[in-house]
Amino acid sequence: MGFVEKGAVRIHYQESGSGYPLLLIAGGGLNSCIERITGPYPPFNAMKEFSGEYRCVAFDLRNAPPGQSTGPLEIDRPWDAHTDDQLALMDHLGAKKFMVLGFCIGGPLIWNLLKRAGDRVAAAVLAMPSGSRPEMRDLFYNNNMKDWAPELVKRRPDITMERCEKFLTRMYRTDPDFVFTVSRDFVKNCQTPVLILPDDIPAHPYAVAMECAMLAPNAEVSMFPWKEPEERVPLAVRQIRSFLRAHRPAA
Repeated sequence: MGFVEKGAVRIHYQESGSGYPLLLIAGGGLNSCIERITGPYPPFNAMKEFSGEYRCVAFDLRNAPPGQSTGPLEIDRPWDAHTDDQLALMDHLGAKKFMVLGFCIGGPLIWNLLKRAGDRVAAAVLAMPSGSRPEMRDLFYNNNMKDWAPELVKRRPDITMERCEKFLTRMYRTDPDFVFTVSRDFVKNCQTPVLILPDDIPAHPYAVAMECAMLAPNAEVSMFPWKEPEERVPLAVRQIRSFLRAHRPAA
């Protein structure tokens, strides 16, 4: 475990294994943290599954109350601030190129990473990706105002509910369509190989995941459902492993 510091930002991370770098983005929305990669939260422990073959890197999202990463709330660029942190982390580790596997909020974050630094990402896996439902546009805003914001303010006296509200408005209400971070045209023209494992709960709409899979020219998609019955999860992990191996650059 360690920390990367860049200006006022301090990112907590953990590494396991060796080989080609694989960045792991935990689910849990703005509560995304290392224990949601290594613990009981996701359908499988990605660190455990892939550290035998890859240099796995997990991190606490900036200002996730359960984690140890801290920094300012960048109200005008919430998604880009998180992408800054991911790129700074991989720079710190000397990983000029890498692959990425993300759950939940990892979906929008991966699309933003591909928009900002697509030349650095060899392949991406989006598991249970978040997206915007037309009938529930304020789902993420409301949930975070209820849970994430009060917890953050409790821990950070320098941050107010008013600033959290502005941050969440910019993050989830300014462009509340599709995957929040990129347009359909971007996905349609994105050449990076992507594997999508859809979910179908309010925060992870099946329709948006499948639209991305249909639009992206080098996309693959898993069976659905893949999380239940439980016996299907190893099949999904096997597909992820095959996908990563197929797109891992030669040493």
